[in-house]
Amino acid sequence: MRTYLECVPCLVRQALEAARHGSREETVHKKVLGRVLSSLAGADLSQPPPVLGGMIHRTVREITGDPDPYAEAKTRFDLMILELLDSFRRLVEISDSPLETAVRLAIAGNIIDFSVNAAPNSSDIRNGVKESLSLPLSAVSVRQLGDAVTRARNILYLGDNAGEIVLDRLLIEQFPHERLTFVVKGTPVINDVTCLDADTSGMSELVEVIDNGSDVPGTFLPSCSPSFRERFDRADLIISKGQGNYETLSEVPKTIFFLFKAKCPVITMDTGMEPGSLVLMKH
Repeated sequence: MRTYLECVPCLVRQALEAARHGSREETVHKKVLGRVLSSLAGADLSQPPPVLGGMIHRTVREITGDPDPYAEAKTRFDLMILELLDSFRRLVEISDSPLETAVRLAIAGNIIDFSVNAAPNSSDIRNGVKESLSLPLSAVSVRQLGDAVTRARNILYLGDNAGEIVLDRLLIEQFPHERLTFVVKGTPVINDVTCLDADTSGMSELVEVIDNGSDVPGTFLPSCSPSFRERFDRADLIISKGQGNYETLSEVPKTIFFLFKAKCPVITMDTGMEPGSLVLMKH
C-alpha cells in the first residue's frame, strides 16, 4: 500500500508526540519537526506509510538521544492487560465459539496503537473489548482462519503493539504451539512489540519468539534481516496483526490473514471497510 497525502499530517503528529516522549525540551521538539518536515517534503510516497514512519522515529531517537521513547508506556500496558487476562480468557472458555471470541479479543487489543491514539487508557481498552464482542465479524473468515491453521505446518504470527500482545496470547492458545512462531520488531519503534514485551507478556513461554531485524512499524521485507526473510518465505501461513503490517504486506503474494481494527480513514478507503470495523481478511 502506498502513502497517501492524508498520511502526511498523521506522520507529523506522530513525530511531535514521539519527540515529547523522548525529551521535555521544546528546542528538541522543534529540531525533530524541522528535520521530519524537510524529509517528508521530498519523500517517496510510493512507499508504504510505515517506511516513512520508520524514518521519522529514527530521527526522533537520534535527536532526543532516547533509544526507546515509549519504553515506560509499553511496559505499563503489558502489565495492565496482564491483570485482565484471566477475565478475558474466561470469555473464551465459556464461548460457544472460542476461536471467534479469541479473534475478537485479539482484534480488540489493536486499539492500543500510539500511532493513532497517543493515550488510550484502561477505560478505552475495556470499552474496546466490549464493543469488539458485539461488532460484525465474518464467520466465514473465522472458519477459513481455523482451517488454514489446521493445514499449516509453519505459521508466523506477526505481532503489533505492547499490551495487545497479551490478548494475542488468547488467540495463539487456540493454535498448535509447536507450529507457530511469534514475531517482534528488531528495534524499538513507537509502541510496537519487542523481545522485552514478549518476555513481559509471557509470550516467550508459550511459543518461539523471533525478531524481524527491522525498526519499521510494520513488516517491510526489504528492511528485515535475511534470517527473518528466510523464515517468512518458508512459512505457509502468515497471521498479521495491525494496520502497519497490513500497509506493508497487502501486496505481498503470500497466504496472509490480516487482523486489525479499522481506525484510519486511509485504511478504510483502501480496504472498503467501515470506520471502526473489525477486520479479518484473507489475502
